[in-house]
Amino acid sequence: MTTGQSVPDFPGHSEENRRVWDANALWWDDRIGDGNDFQTLLIEPATERLLAVAIGDVILDVACGAGRFARRMAELGARVVAFDQTAPFIERARERTPPGAAITYHMLDAAQSDALVASVGGPFDKAVCTMAMMDMPEITPLADALTRLLVPGGAFVFSVTHPCFNMAAIQRFAEMHEDETGRHVVRTGVKVTEYHTPFVRQTEGIIGQPVPQHHFHRPLHVLLAPFLAAGFVVDGIEEPALPVGSSATAGVRWSDMPEIPPILVIRMRRQG
Repeated sequence: MTTGQSVPDFPGHSEENRRVWDANALWWDDRIGDGNDFQTLLIEPATERLLAVAIGDVILDVACGAGRFARRMAELGARVVAFDQTAPFIERARERTPPGAAITYHMLDAAQSDALVASVGGPFDKAVCTMAMMDMPEITPLADALTRLLVPGGAFVFSVTHPCFNMAAIQRFAEMHEDETGRHVVRTGVKVTEYHTPFVRQTEGIIGQPVPQHHFHRPLHVLLAPFLAAGFVVDGIEEPALPVGSSATAGVRWSDMPEIPPILVIRMRRQG
């Protein structure tokens, strides 16, 4: 664990982080490439609402993984330029993409802003980054690149694990207590003991993955700071949570705590 810094970037972890995702990419895609509840119920609906894809939009997909959301945007009528730094993800994205889809894939690093700007073309009407920024050691170069790639007023929508409730330092709990009527009630939630200071910690995004990944925790003021400094403004936010189940359980799954949002989705716009 690393603590004590107030800036958003952890460049010392870049090479190791690349090796981790090279090792995990195909294993991840084999398990969730066709979607899971987080994607289909939380992440993608909220992202689609905030991104508001229109026919003819030119959209940059940052850290696209195996291309699931890039393919969805193309289905909605956008022309998509998608990139990821992980070669196995890009190979799988190309395999999964039907012939003729309006998607171009590149293997690029979001932390290399000049190379990114030179390679992807543009300008872009919109950009999206789906569930990746908490896995990225550096986000300041991305903010710089987007100011050069997006049209004035262009939207950037990103989703992350919620930095207030769903990070490597939280503890999920289930406990039973008696209410005022004397009935026993199950209560589930999260305990937060670290939040304000950025840190990096190893974690498993999916239990059993080949190599633990790095979670780069940034509190909200740190997460947004590079983009606000680059001239973006926040004009949309959603905190989706899983729906209430048919019966209460004493578990610690996210479906057991519908009042706690595990995902944060934010829309920012480039000014000027």
